[in-house]
Amino acid sequence: MKILYIVRHAKSSWEYEGIKDIDRPLKKRGINDAYLISSVLQKKIATPDAFIASCANRALHTAMIFCYAFNFPLANLRISKSLYSFSDGYLIKTVKALDDGFDSAIIFSHDHGISDFVNKFGNLIVDNVPTCGVVGIKFDTNHWKDIKSGKTFLTEFPKNYK
Repeated sequence: MKILYIVRHAKSSWEYEGIKDIDRPLKKRGINDAYLISSVLQKKIATPDAFIASCANRALHTAMIFCYAFNFPLANLRISKSLYSFSDGYLIKTVKALDDGFDSAIIFSHDHGISDFVNKFGNLIVDNVPTCGVVGIKFDTNHWKDIKSGKTFLTEFPKNYK
C-alpha cells in the first residue's frame, strides 16, 4: 500500500510588480490557511515519509509550514524544479520515481496539474483543488512506479474550517 497526499500551495500574492512568477510569496491568508490545514492534517494522519515541494516560493513556504506542523526536519524536505509545472505530467513522473522505501509521501505543487492528477488517479472527482487544499489517495501497490487507479480517502480544504 502506498499513500499519497497532494497539496496545492496556499494563496499567493500578486501585489508585487516586477517579480517573477516563481518568486511570488504567500499572502497573509495563505499563511493562515497553511497553518490551519497543516494543523488539521497533523491530527488526522501519520507523518508522511517524504515531503517534496516545487521550487516556487509559494509552494516551498507552504511545505515549510507543513514541516513545522508535522515536526518534519526541513533538512529532509526535497525540492523539485520539475514540480514547477502546471501540468500533471511532471507530477506523475515525480510520484512514479519515488523510492519504494517510502510508504507515504506529501507533495506540494500547483494547479492545474494537481486537479488533473487527483481526477486521473483517484476515484472521486474534484472539480478544483483550492489553494492549500489537500487530497489523499491510497494505491494498492508496493511500487510507486506501478500506481494506476487509487482510492481517494481524504479531501481537506480551508473553506471547510472557516
